[in-house]
Amino acid sequence: MVPKESSDLDPIAILSDFGYRDHYAGVMKGVIASIAPAAQVIDITHGIPAQQIAAGALILSQSWRFFPPRTIFLAVVDPGVGTDRLPIAIETRAGARLVGPDNGLLAPVAHAAGIEQIVELRNPEYRLPAASSTFHGRDIFAPAAAWIARGVPPDTLGPRIDSIEELDLAAGVMHAAHTLAGRVIYVDTYGNLVTNLSRQQVQAFAEGVEHDSLWVRVGGSPAFKVGGTYAEVAVGGSLALFGSFEMLEIAVRDGDAAAVFKAGIGAPVIIEKAEHGKKKRH
Repeated sequence: MVPKESSDLDPIAILSDFGYRDHYAGVMKGVIASIAPAAQVIDITHGIPAQQIAAGALILSQSWRFFPPRTIFLAVVDPGVGTDRLPIAIETRAGARLVGPDNGLLAPVAHAAGIEQIVELRNPEYRLPAASSTFHGRDIFAPAAAWIARGVPPDTLGPRIDSIEELDLAAGVMHAAHTLAGRVIYVDTYGNLVTNLSRQQVQAFAEGVEHDSLWVRVGGSPAFKVGGTYAEVAVGGSLALFGSFEMLEIAVRDGDAAAVFKAGIGAPVIIEKAEHGKKKRH
C-alpha cells in the first residue's frame, strides 16, 4: 500500500502522563508532523498522574467513543519503558487503532472496541533511528501512529502477537452482604475522587435499596450518602454520586474532596447499607 500524502488522513489522539511542563508531549507531536504533516493531532490529556496505568486506561476508555471511528489513539503511560514489555499496535473491529505499551493501558478499550489484530512494533523502518531506552513515546509510538495515519497497515510495523497484558479496573472490589469495597483510581481537576465501583456494581449491591439508603466512607472518614446531584448537599457538604464516568465518585460541593479527605489514588472506599452503617454516620 502506498502511504497517503493527502489531507485525508485519520486523526491521531494522544494521551500521556508527560505533563505540561516538559517538552515530551510536544516532541511526540513534532515527530508526527515530520512523518504525517497533514494529520490532525488532538490532545486528550497529558495530565495523567505519573506512572498511573489504571488512571490512563480509565480516561482512554472514557474518551475513545467520542472520536471519529478510524482515529488512532496514541497512549503513553509507561513505567516499564526500556524493559521487556512490548510496544504494540492494535486494530479493532470498531475501527479505532491503538498504539502504546503492552502494560494494560490499552486493554479496556481494546476489548470494548473488539480486537481484530495485535502487532509488536518491531520493524526499524517505522521507528526513529537508535530508539532510546527511556522515550519510546518519541522513538517508537509516535512514528508508528504517524505511519498508520499515512495508511501503512499495522502488520507492516511488526509481527502479529496473540494476546495483550490485561488490566481489570475493578480489581480489588470486594462484595459482602452489607458492604461493598473499592478504591480511588483517579482524581480529577476539581478534586473529585473517582472510584473503581461502577453503577452496575453498586446497583447489584443495593438490590433495590434507594441510593439515599447507601452510606459511603473514604478511608476512616465519617459516612455520607449517595446522591444524584451536587445540589443535594449544602456548600462544603460531602456526597457520592455517579458522574460522567458512570463510576461512583466522591465529591465536596464547591470544594475539593481529595483535599478534604486527604485521599488520592488507592484510597479505600466503603459503601454500606443504611441498617449496617447507621452507627458510623455523622
